[in-house]
Amino acid sequence: MKDYFSYDERLGISIPILEKEWEEYSKETRQLILLYWEKIRGKIPDRIAILEKWINSKQEKLNDESDFERCCELNHDIAELASIINDLWIWYRINQDISKIHH
Repeated sequence: MKDYFSYDERLGISIPILEKEWEEYSKETRQLILLYWEKIRGKIPDRIAILEKWINSKQEKLNDESDFERCCELNHDIAELASIINDLWIWYRINQDISKIHH
């Protein structure tokens, strides 16, 4: 599946990289892509739960932090983690609409 997916370091999952229109892939290839995507998609909620724990940990540190620079760093980290979670939810919702992804 390496021809159809690429690991995204930021998101921590592989995402589809479809270079042709969905209909241009054989039926067998489309089924394999969908099966592989469903395996990845099924792991997204677990990935989100891990990121939420990291956010909670950083928020606890932020509550006890008095250094302004460190507060800014923690806020930045929290915002980045929240952004990743948002992007993961978008990918999670794609489900069978993977056919509309085209790069």
